[in-house]
Amino acid sequence: MKKILSVLAILLFIVNVNAQEINWVSLEDAMALQKKEPRKIMIDAYTNWCGPCKMLDKNTFRNKDVADYVNKHYYAVKFNAEGNETIKFKGNTFTNPSYNPANANRRNSPHQLAAYFSVRSYPTIIYLDEKGELLSPVIGYKTPQQIEVYLKLFNENAHVNMKTQEDFSAYYSAFKPEFSN
Repeated sequence: MKKILSVLAILLFIVNVNAQEINWVSLEDAMALQKKEPRKIMIDAYTNWCGPCKMLDKNTFRNKDVADYVNKHYYAVKFNAEGNETIKFKGNTFTNPSYNPANANRRNSPHQLAAYFSVRSYPTIIYLDEKGELLSPVIGYKTPQQIEVYLKLFNENAHVNMKTQEDFSAYYSAFKPEFSN
């Protein structure tokens, strides 16, 4: 029994050493940080009941390559799109007036900020530029290599020259992922 516990303890240590954490901040803090050091913002719009959202946290956001890249190039924001938080953004105050505390871990009413960004499904990763302007929402669960495309696309401003879906398709087809899966 002691050997089994020792092996489990070692495995947990190894997993924790390899797991990386993204430095999550509030949207208000991200906007304040942009004034000191401009960066793009990545917002993880999730809900408590969403299975793919939990997978995104576990499999993608804890990936060392993803966490390192996000921490270096973005301000990362976690946003419960059906939560009860009051958020100030671009001179507006966003709340969830129809929030029901009894549904905290079930489907709830959408937050006003989710409507502002047109979030309609979860997870949605919202990318903002250095001025807090919307670049694009990206819907659905993404593996580390799938999210890498968008992280680099926006960080390197490759999206600026894209005018059509064909432009993005060409970029996507030529993209060589470097993140581990």
